[in-house]
Parts: sequence; C-alpha cells; structure tokens
Amino acid sequence: MWPDNFAALISLRVSRPDFSLDNGFFMDAPALSLSLFPYRLRFRASETIDFPAVGASNIVRGALGIVLRKACGEEPAYSRLFAPVKIGGASGFADPPRPFVLRAAALNGRRIERGEYFHFDLHLFEHNEQALPQLALAFSGLAQEGLGPHRARVALQSIELLDETGRPSQTVFANNRIEARRSGPLVLPLSGESAPVSRIQVTFATPTELKSEGLLVSTPEFGVLFARLRDRIAALCDLYGSGTLPVDFRGMGERAALVRLIDSDLEWHAQERRSSRTGQTHPLGGFTGTATYQGSLAEFLPWLRAGYWTGVGRQTVWGKGVITLPSR
Repeated sequence: MWPDNFAALISLRVSRPDFSLDNGFFMDAPALSLSLFPYRLRFRASETIDFPAVGASNIVRGALGIVLRKACGEEPAYSRLFAPVKIGGASGFADPPRPFVLRAAALNGRRIERGEYFHFDLHLFEHNEQALPQLALAFSGLAQEGLGPHRARVALQSIELLDETGRPSQTVFANNRIEARRSGPLVLPLSGESAPVSRIQVTFATPTELKSEGLLVSTPEFGVLFARLRDRIAALCDLYGSGTLPVDFRGMGERAALVRLIDSDLEWHAQERRSSRTGQTHPLGGFTGTATYQGSLAEFLPWLRAGYWTGVGRQTVWGKGVITLPSR
C-alpha cells in the first residue's frame, strides 16, 4: 500500500509557470538549444543491497518501470515517461526515445549496507510540470517494492537539481514534499563555437554502441558519431522540448563526414545481464576509450558537450553512450 501523504504529490503544481510546454519558457531560451532537468536522487537503504558488477542502471530502470506503473496506473503519464509510442514526430527511430537517462554506473559492484546513503542521477527531458511529482511518487514506492534482485527496500530522501558542472544546485524534493521554489531547466546552447577548432579528443566514458545503415560499427568515425548524436538530440527536442530544431541537418551531416578520425584507443566490452523478473538477457556492451578527430570542428562542439547529458547510440536510458570532452 502506498503512503497516503505521497498520493498528494500527483496533484501538486509548481509555483513557476515556466515548467510547462504551454507557456512562454521556450520563447526565452535560445532557438538552437537543448534543455533538461538533471536530477540527483538520494536514498537511504533500509536493507542491504548488492548491485551487480555491471548494469546497476538497468536495475534502477526495471524498478522504475514497476513503481511508475503502480503509481500512475493506466494514466498517460506512465506511457509518456516510460514507454512512449510513436505517433508522428521525429523520424529515424522505430520507437521514440524515453524522456530520461539514468546514470548509476558508480553503483556497479557496490554493496550498500543497511542505513547507508547512496545516490544516482536521472536526466529528464520531459518539461511537463507534473513529471517531477510523478517521478517522486514512483521512486518513493521503492520503500515498499524494493530495489535489485532481492527487492531490498530503500527510502527516497531528496531530489536535487544539478547545474552545468554536474553539482547539486537546489533541492526540489525533500521531507516527502515538492519544494515550492524551483529553478527552470538547464539550457544547453547548440550553436557553434566562435573560434576555429581543428582537433578534439572525445572520451567514451561508458560502453557505447553506434550503428550506421543498420549495422554496428567497430570504429567511431566522426560522421557516424555526429549523425547518431544529432538524431537523438533532435528527437528529444521534437518530442519533449522546444520542437523542431532550426538546423540544416543534411548540411551538417555532410560537413561532419569531412572530419577525420586520426587516432583512437578503444576497448570493447562484451557484457550482458539477465533480468531476474523476466529471464531475458540484455546486452550491455560497447566500446570505451578515446578517439581523436581532426577537421573543422567548431560547430559540432556544443552538440558533443550535450552528449554528456543525453548519451549517444543504443540503450542510452541505461547510462550507455556517455561522451565527454576535455575541460575548457
């Protein structure tokens, strides 16, 4: 049974109007930008949890699906947040991307003892003002439903909004209630750099799988990397954010194909995990390491930086495909 005080979360509305898609927030944001709400969720373990060596994000994803369905029932919130279906919108995807990614790789292989605190991040691209209350309600359900193969119970303590450096900037949920004052989303401009850039090194921080013409690629040629990142960011904006980006996608793709991969240090990881609930096996592999590119790169740098928040390639919702650039 769900605690009575959590049920009120669904009906709460935030005090600031710029969280909703039907208002003027996007009129104030740059036309060429990606906006999101990067959250850090903090928990206290009521029972000991053993996370697997790989796939902690997948454990969290599975638990979220269970508690979100119980919290929202057959409401549209469940399908929009967790199992969206294609109805027009962005092309290039058999199914629409989910409006969030999980970042829980730091929990891989960890044992969380009873009474210990832990956290993971969730990057939310959905701008509907009810999304945060619905997620808070769902994750609060882990106090009853549990987390991991043995359904260890955990209690949601707080949710914090992160800034552009990935550090907590504001608490938006604590003491079983949504905080009244909240900031708007993190806005990431996608317009190019003003100064020329001819060489960059991209780090694939978590296993990454990229496809070209339906086939997995063994080396991340820049044209393929940018095409998959461009498609993902455009889909997130089209489905959940400000709408269709004003970009010459074909032209950018042609210019990206001229950038050369000049060096790489990559390692392939063949990983998988089996769901204790369904028995299905989920591939979690991909390559990690670095790739160095040379060419006219300035216009692509903001998109690559956004890739840290969105991920690129397959199974980004599980935390795969995290890419980073050197600090400025």
